[in-house]
Amino acid sequence: MEQDFKPSGDGDEEEELKLSTLMEDENIRELHRLMERECDAVERSACQTAAGRALWNHVIHDPVAEILAGETCLRNLHKKMRVDKLKNARETAGVMLAVRTLWFDSRLQAALRRLKGETQVVLLGAGMDARVYRLECLKETSVFEVDFPKVIEVKTALLDAAAEAEKKLLPIQAKSMHRVAADITQKNWFDKMSTAGFDPELSTVWILEGLLYYLHDLQAKEVLRSIPEKSRGDAVLLADFMNECSTGLSRELSSNFQFYSDWPEELLPPLGYNSDVRVSQIGDSDASFGLVQDPQNCFNKLRNVPRCMERDADGMPCRRLYLVEGTVNRTFASDRH
Repeated sequence: MEQDFKPSGDGDEEEELKLSTLMEDENIRELHRLMERECDAVERSACQTAAGRALWNHVIHDPVAEILAGETCLRNLHKKMRVDKLKNARETAGVMLAVRTLWFDSRLQAALRRLKGETQVVLLGAGMDARVYRLECLKETSVFEVDFPKVIEVKTALLDAAAEAEKKLLPIQAKSMHRVAADITQKNWFDKMSTAGFDPELSTVWILEGLLYYLHDLQAKEVLRSIPEKSRGDAVLLADFMNECSTGLSRELSSNFQFYSDWPEELLPPLGYNSDVRVSQIGDSDASFGLVQDPQNCFNKLRNVPRCMERDADGMPCRRLYLVEGTVNRTFASDRH
C-alpha cells in the first residue's frame, strides 16, 4: 500500500481564533453575507468544508481556505473545537473532514502517478475546494471545477477580491484550471464541461468529495454511471459514501442527506467500474495520517464492528463514512495493491 503522502505540521489549532487582516476586507465580507442570504444549505456547506480545512491548516496547508470559509463558519467550527478540547474529547470537531481531505489528496497523487499521458482532474460539486492552488501533483494536469452557478460565482469573486486586496494573483499549481457553472442533476452538465475544454479521450481522475449523499438515489447513481459511460480514456473515481445509518444525521447537522450505500464495492461494478473497488474507513492505515490514533475514539471502535451491524455493542448506530476508489478500463486491474 502506498504511504508516501504525509501531511506536515507540528502544532494544534490556536486556542483563540486569529483571523488574517484580509478577512476585514469589506468586499470579502459582503460576498459571504450574500452567500448566507441567497444560497441554500447545500451551497453553504461549501463554506463549512472550507472552514474545516482552514482550522486544520497545520496539516492541510490550504492558502485560501480562510477566505473561502468566511468568518461565520470559521467561528462556529472553532467554538466546537474549543468545547471538544475543554472536554478532552477523543475526537475534535473537524478531524473527520481533515482526514477525508488528506485521503483524497493522497489517492489523487497516487492516481496521477499511475495514469499514462496527458491527464485531467474533475471535481464534481467542487464547492470551495482549493486543491488547484495547493497540490503540486497537478502541475501537468488540467483541472475542471464543477458546481452550481451561484457557488462558482461567489468563489470566483472571493478569490478576485483577495487578489485585489493583496495586489497580487494567487498562482495555480495546475497546468490549467476551468470553472464550470452547472447543476449535475441536470442532463447538460457534461456538455458544459466539454464546452469548457474537457476531453473524454484523456485519462481523468474524478473527485466526488462530500457530494453524493446530498443527491437523490437516482441522481447519485446517474452521476456515477455517467463517468464510465462518457470516459473513453482510463478513469479513476474518488468518492465518499455514507452508509444508511449516517443519513440519520440530517436533523442533527441541519442537512438533508439522502443517497447512501452500505456496500459501495457491490454498487459500482454494475454501473461500469472495474471489480477491484477499494473501500477504506476513517482510521484505516491509509486514512489516518496520525490524526485519529487513539484506539478508543469513535472511528477506531467502529472499525472493529462488522459492517453488516447497524448498532454497536452499546446500542449506538454504526454511522460510517466510506472512502472509495474505483477505476474504469483495464489499465489498473493488476496495479492496485
